[in-house]
This record gives sequence, structure tokens and C-alpha cells, in this order.
Amino acid sequence: MKIATIIGARPQFIKAAPGNRAIAEYNRLTSHSSRITEVIIHTGQHFDADMSDVFFKELNIPKPDYNLGINSANHGAMTGRMLEKIEEILIKEKPDWVLVYGDTNSTIAGALAAVKLHIQIAHVEAGLRSFNREMPEEHNRVLTDHCSDLLFCPSQTAVNNLRNEGFINIVTNSSPLIPNPYSSPLVTNVGDTMYDAILQFSEIARKQSTILEDLGLTSKEYLLATVHRPYNTDIPENLQNILSAFIEINEPIIFPVHPRTKQCLINSKLKIEHLKIKCIPPVGYLDMLMLEQNAKAILTDSGGMQKEAYFFGVPCVTMRTETEWVETVEAGWNVVVGADREKIVEAVRSFKMNNPRLELYGDGGAAKKIIQHLTAYELKS
Repeated sequence: MKIATIIGARPQFIKAAPGNRAIAEYNRLTSHSSRITEVIIHTGQHFDADMSDVFFKELNIPKPDYNLGINSANHGAMTGRMLEKIEEILIKEKPDWVLVYGDTNSTIAGALAAVKLHIQIAHVEAGLRSFNREMPEEHNRVLTDHCSDLLFCPSQTAVNNLRNEGFINIVTNSSPLIPNPYSSPLVTNVGDTMYDAILQFSEIARKQSTILEDLGLTSKEYLLATVHRPYNTDIPENLQNILSAFIEINEPIIFPVHPRTKQCLINSKLKIEHLKIKCIPPVGYLDMLMLEQNAKAILTDSGGMQKEAYFFGVPCVTMRTETEWVETVEAGWNVVVGADREKIVEAVRSFKMNNPRLELYGDGGAAKKIIQHLTAYELKS
């Protein structure tokens, strides 16, 4: 079997690493004729060393077979160029499956290219919904789900979202994924590959990362903040509100500044001048894991960091008006505040957790289950 894995953004590198490892383990245990060949297509959506190269190195992901270098364009132009180039590669490689992750332009471009060529699509992290139609990611994930043949959900909430949209062929992890005669997409909850990655790399991070020492940090005596969403960075008022909240909190804050955020700060002529706010360049995955698990709390508009905070048992303040990861809010470990200065400050000062962390995102074996399902489906189809 040949799988074309399409990735392009930092979160996708993290999600794809356990899958690559699961394929390697599967190949070690099976005969040569039944092995999986993985073709990695990197669209280049995240392209600089801080956002791309370091992740491939730290996560031990093989060098991409194709690097399209497509970035720094508007959504339509970027997606169109990706679609054209991915189609060319799929025609050449003739994969049995196209594997896409998450909700980026790379994801929808890969799904559209595959569905037009009648190539089977598996969507990892299917079923997520923010119910905010102003988010480009929301349209990407919805369209990708409706293009796909196998929908691998990270949580029961994601399964429920798909059921509510009319997906009826929902199976349990123990059920065989037999192709449906009516070509109805198959939906199953396998858990979250980001949890796989946390379990796989946290210990490595503790052994290899020196970022706490380099920054002079003490565990649980600083906050960690990230901001990169367009509605926080491209609207000067929102960005100003967030920065004002950071200053008012008046606690040590480590702030890895995303490239787009840095440019928006320059364009808006906003400056961060406060002794307790330390701006640093984007960090690699291992360093970020160390910063996350040792933070007193995390302030973010990232989707992945909300989950990682939950995995580490760190309170999370989400600077968005909604979240796909409603389970973390319902469990009492995440609070959604938008770009409201007062709400951000109040959330940090009053956050209390009294609830135990539950196994919301699987048991850490999501990638292995995905490969098992793909191979079983392939044998039966």
C-alpha cells in the first residue's frame, strides 16, 4: 500500500510524527509485499527554520519527498497553487490513500486534489467544529470531512458533530472498517495523535531541552503566551487589548512571537515594553513541551496548545471567542475569553481547577489504530 501524507504547518508536523512511527513499526512486523510506502508531501505553508526545519529534525520525520515551497499568499492563491502541484504529484505517485491532518489550506488542497482523482482520503482530526464561519479553518475542516472516505476523530465530541451533520456510518474502534456498499464515509474515534506525540516526546524533551535554564525560569513561576490567529493579530485593537492584559497581569510571561504576529506588531506600531514580558523567537517542539508543562498557566489562541495544556494539567486561557476543544472547557481546565482585556486578566487571577483530568483523547495509541484501520480497510475493499 502507498500512502501520500500531506502536511504543511507546524501542528501537522506534530500530528504526523506518530503516524510515521506507526508505519515504520507496521513495516517491521509485516512481510515485504504487505509493507506501507509513505510519500511525504510538504506544501511549504510553514517554511522558515523556526517553523518547519527544526520540527522535522526533532520529531525524526524523514525528509519530505516533495517540498512545494508554497507560502506567503492569500488563501485562494495559496490553496489553488497547492491543489495544482499536489495533483501533479498524485498522478505521478498513484497512492492508494491520501492522508491529511487538521484544517489548514494544505489539508483542503490535498483533499480536493485526491477526490478529483478518485483517490481514497483519510482525514485525521476529523469532526472538529468551532461553529465560527468566519474562520477559514472551519470551512477547510468541514469540506475535508465531506470529501473523505475514512474520518478519524480525536474525541467523542467530534464523532457527535459528524453524526449531527448526517454521517451515519459510525463504528467503534473494535468494529472492522468494512467499506460501505453505499460509499458512505466511515467515522471512528481513534483518539488524538497529538496525545501520542506528547507521550512519545515529553521524556525526550526533559532530557534534551535546556530552555528553562537558558531563560532562567523556575517551574510554575511564569505564564506562557502565544498569539497568531488573524482576528487577534490583524485587528490592532484586539492585539492591543491582549498586550494590555499581559501588562496588567504583572507576572512573568514568556511570549514566543510568531512571525505573522511580529509583522503585525511592526505594522501596528505596537511595542511590548514591560520588564516581566519576555519576547523570544518561535521555539522547537521539545522546547515548547518544556515551557508548557512547567508553566503556571497558558494563554493562547492556538488549538493544539489548548490540548497540550490539558495533557500536562496546566490551566489554559483561550484568547478566542470559541474553541473546537469544548471538552477541555467542560472539564474545567480551559476558559474562553476572546480578546477582552478584563476577561483575560480575570481568568488568570481567578482560575481554579477542582476536576480530575479525564481520558478525553484516547489512550496514546491513535496513530497505531489509524494504520490498523487503513490496512484492514484496504484488504477488504
